[in-house]
Amino acid sequence: MNSRTSKKVNALTRRQFLKNSAIAAGTALAWPKIVHSSPFSRVRGANDDIRVAVVGFRGHGWTHINAYTEISGVRLVALCDADRDVLDSGVRKLKNRNVKVDGYVDVRKLLEDKSIDAISTATPNHWHALVTVWACQANKDVCVEKPVSHNIWEGRKMVEAARKYNRVVQADLDSRSNEGIREAVRYIQQGKLGRILVVRGFCYKRRKSMGKVDAPQKVPESVDYNLWCGPAPKSPLMRKKLHYDWHWVWPTGNGEIGNNGPHQLDICRWVLGQPGLPPRVMSIGGRFGYDDDGETPNTQIAFYDYQPAPIIYEVRGLPRKKDNSAMDVYRGVSSTGVVMQSGREGPGPNTGVVVQCEHGYVDITNLVVYDNHGKEVKRFNRGGIGPQANFIKAVRSRKISDLRTDILEGHLSTSLCHMGNISYRIGKESSNDQIREIIQGDKDSLEAFERFQNHLSANGVDLKKTPPVLGPWLKMDSSKEKFFGEFKSRANKLLKRKYRKPFVIPKRV
Repeated sequence: MNSRTSKKVNALTRRQFLKNSAIAAGTALAWPKIVHSSPFSRVRGANDDIRVAVVGFRGHGWTHINAYTEISGVRLVALCDADRDVLDSGVRKLKNRNVKVDGYVDVRKLLEDKSIDAISTATPNHWHALVTVWACQANKDVCVEKPVSHNIWEGRKMVEAARKYNRVVQADLDSRSNEGIREAVRYIQQGKLGRILVVRGFCYKRRKSMGKVDAPQKVPESVDYNLWCGPAPKSPLMRKKLHYDWHWVWPTGNGEIGNNGPHQLDICRWVLGQPGLPPRVMSIGGRFGYDDDGETPNTQIAFYDYQPAPIIYEVRGLPRKKDNSAMDVYRGVSSTGVVMQSGREGPGPNTGVVVQCEHGYVDITNLVVYDNHGKEVKRFNRGGIGPQANFIKAVRSRKISDLRTDILEGHLSTSLCHMGNISYRIGKESSNDQIREIIQGDKDSLEAFERFQNHLSANGVDLKKTPPVLGPWLKMDSSKEKFFGEFKSRANKLLKRKYRKPFVIPKRV
């Protein structure tokens, strides 16, 4: 830690902070209650700088950093990361760009600084909710990366904290900031192609094996491992890399459906105009093609039984075929015989949303409308401000309505990812015939499963030797955000995690 890092601490000692912040019975570390002076009635002047800090920036956090340094009237004043090497490097890089920032290893120390107006957080998933709740309690606005939460329960707590403390909290799901996508969604919702039949989202992105270890690995000396783990168990490091590969283990990550899925599933739910969670969900998947320390599926389909039109979401982490660097392009045939496709040939990822309607389909990723014969009939132009600029606009106005993606929308769309994972996690290995029997009444679901099989076969995966996991259909009470029915006991246990003291989100935020 550099000298600037060590000097920027509040007069309160760590012991005093912990003492003042502990809630009754010592079950959680929370922020002292703050008396608010109606912050939503206080509109900043046009010349008042917004002072922003970025928390967690080894990877995507640099997108936030670069955005804020380009926005007029915004001052990037602090960085925070539990890895001192990452922190010091970030401070130095910004100094070379004539941007002076303070460095913090512990986010709690950063949040004590009353001069900071807002934070952007791009930490690992397991920290998103706690940072957001603490920041709201510390009277700061928040832009939080996808997935906004690590589980459904804590996502709702984020919404409650934002409302209770009158904070502007944005989910960084940047599709809603794209004017072309907004136009495409309006076009569909106006019925220009007739009623919606099915919405398909997909993420085909190469994910190689994370390797396998047979003993605990050494945590990098630059990392404060206690702070890095935070709400998650402080377990021995049982993977080759601490960073990034946390995505593929359940205590800290949510798999690819949680990593990229929030972007596509947010568009899917937005197109359908659905204000809540689907009444049923079911998932099929597995970790195929290699044996490693990963726990999350690298190939998955999740079915969301919205009415009158469902969502089908697909994840593929393997290439088009074995020993080939190219990724699949989405190509599907609907139950009505319409051939649809989206994506580009090559090794790059293909992610997107295809909305099939009565009279054609919309490739929302590429902003193109096709008729049922595959003829292009309309194209939309890209444009719009970025999510950080939109966030700052709302911070100034104090109007939630100015946010393109308020935390409530982010919570609901992220919850779809969690629902799919929960079905998968309580499922069991099943034969192809057993899976077909479950989905045989839905031609679109069967078609997606057939392509799933063909994709794995092209990668040399024998599903008889390594059968996929079939998750059960889970029934969801959207108003309570809890499962009910036959599998409710097992499913509801995964709505929330066990938090490690003192990194606990309280029941009452």
